[in-house]
Amino acid sequence: MPGPPVQQVTAKADRGLAGASAGKKQESLRGGQRSGRVSSGTPVFLAGANRGNTEQIKSAIREAAEAATDFSWLSRGDPVFIKPVLNSGNPYPDTTSPLAVGVMIEILKEKGAERIIVGDMSGVEHVRLSKDRVRGSTRSLMEASGLAATVLAAGGELHAFEEGGWDGFYAETPTAGSNWQGELMMPNILREVEHIILMPRCGRHVLAGASLGLKAAVGYWRTDTRLEYHRDASTFHEKTAEGNTAATLLNKQRLVLTAADKVLATFGPDDGRVCQPDVGLVIASESVVAHDMISLAWLIETRREMPFPRDSFRDKSQLLARLANRVVVGLLSNWKTALNAETLTKNGLRSIGDDRVLNRAYRVLGGKPEIVLEAVNDLVPEELQRRLSKMSVPSER
Repeated sequence: MPGPPVQQVTAKADRGLAGASAGKKQESLRGGQRSGRVSSGTPVFLAGANRGNTEQIKSAIREAAEAATDFSWLSRGDPVFIKPVLNSGNPYPDTTSPLAVGVMIEILKEKGAERIIVGDMSGVEHVRLSKDRVRGSTRSLMEASGLAATVLAAGGELHAFEEGGWDGFYAETPTAGSNWQGELMMPNILREVEHIILMPRCGRHVLAGASLGLKAAVGYWRTDTRLEYHRDASTFHEKTAEGNTAATLLNKQRLVLTAADKVLATFGPDDGRVCQPDVGLVIASESVVAHDMISLAWLIETRREMPFPRDSFRDKSQLLARLANRVVVGLLSNWKTALNAETLTKNGLRSIGDDRVLNRAYRVLGGKPEIVLEAVNDLVPEELQRRLSKMSVPSER
């Protein structure tokens, strides 16, 4: 039987402030009130924008964000952390949209946030943190991707986790019964903020299958946590979901929003074919699980519409994924460890029911949500909304 709605988990901090009954009532009504009905499902909001129309994209980001949350959790002067996905220095959609982050900073300032910090630690191919040294720079990759200039112009701060050194992390314990053997080493900056906004991208991933909201947690982790993640690869996908059970994320993460007017539809995470649909989407929800169900459906949908073959070797090859994961293990540790690493099995992309990350997330993050999908502007085609809604009903596992 499905567990309780996921939003009951993500609202944990609000309930601690306002009382359990009030928090549950607020979560069960949110979204349904906006559409004139009360729903017991988990709302996910879509905003559309015509291809290349920057002003429409900005409006869509604002509309989706303000539909997904009323920002009542934000008190004047609160510090807020925005977590993008910046595996490399490549431009959007290989990385999170700088435009979307800039709009979010503007919204948070309007709502009373005083200090807004945008941070990440890039992939081991580009940044390597060890006990005695750092190679590469997330900050320089932020500059290369265009994120840094946008954040600074909007009045935000930049933060690169590796700049705090090996001791700039603290230990979190994942959920009981998880596949993790060690603790999750999380960056100290998260202790300095009251709220987290997660802003992933919608893209294919050579190892994971897809890079969405749940996968973004990897960017928080210190090198030793990333090593266990990649080395013990038979449970790679399950550990992705379990990494989101860190208490800091459960208590502080308020909103997940993806600008998906561009989608990295093949290979990933740093290279592949970009699909830019005639009508792009912004996807927002308070639930990372519900968000990812729709984001994955959108990725699958865009791949179906691409006017070129989707079955190239590097996009679908299990062999390439397994070899690539061993290379990552070698970079994180040494080649002997890489040779003895467990075998990775890449997620398929036929349906969201294939996704092992989501299937594990249902079990550790509050149950399988019943999606209530709502368009917040007139640019989301009704037929597309129906297809995504239908795709978001996963088969029982």
